[in-house]
Amino acid sequence: MEQLSINNFIAEFPFSDSEIESPWNFTSLIKENILKYIKSLNDDFQITNNIAIHKTAIIENGAVLKSPGFIGANSFVGANSYLREGFFIADNAHIGANCEIKSSYIGKSSAIAHLNYIGNTIIGNSVNFEAGSIAANHYNERDDKSIFVSYNGQLIATGVTKFGSLVGDGCKIGANAVLSPGTLLLKKTIVKRLELVDQTTEQ
Repeated sequence: MEQLSINNFIAEFPFSDSEIESPWNFTSLIKENILKYIKSLNDDFQITNNIAIHKTAIIENGAVLKSPGFIGANSFVGANSYLREGFFIADNAHIGANCEIKSSYIGKSSAIAHLNYIGNTIIGNSVNFEAGSIAANHYNERDDKSIFVSYNGQLIATGVTKFGSLVGDGCKIGANAVLSPGTLLLKKTIVKRLELVDQTTEQ
C-alpha cells in the first residue's frame, strides 16, 4: 500500500516527511515539532514564551495564544480566537474571530472563517473553511473512541483517540459542514454547506 504521506496532500510542508510517521503522529507531537522549528527563526519574529509571531502578523484584541505556537508573515488572527495545545499558522493565513484552533497546522494563504473549530488537524495551502465549519477530533458518541482512516481502499488504525483531518491544498469547506475524525481530503475537494463527511464506519 502507498504510504500515507502529508506531502501527497500539501505542497511545501515545512516539516521533514522523513521524521513524520503519520499525520496523526504529527498532530500528537505538534508541540515538540513547533519548539524545534522556532529555534531556526530569524529576527523577523518576536519570540515570547515559545510563541513566535512574525512582525507583519496582526493579532486582534482578545485573542488567546497558548504556548507553543507559530504565526507567519502577513497572517491574521481575529478577535477572541483561542489557539492552544500547539498551533502553526503559516504565512498569509487568516483565522477569523471566535475560532478555536487546537494542535493544528494551517497552511499558507488558507482562511478559517469566524466561529470554526479545528482540532488535531493538518490543513493545506489556499484552503477555505466557511463560517461554522468544524474539523472534529474525537468520537464522543462511541464507546470505542479509536480513530481509523480510509486510504486507497484500506482502513488504517491510527492508534489514537484524538485526530481530526488531513485537508489537501485548495479544498473548500462549506459553512456549517463537519469533517468527522479521520477525514482525508484530496487536493481541491469541495465539501458542501451543512455536509457531514464520515469516511469510515463505526469500529
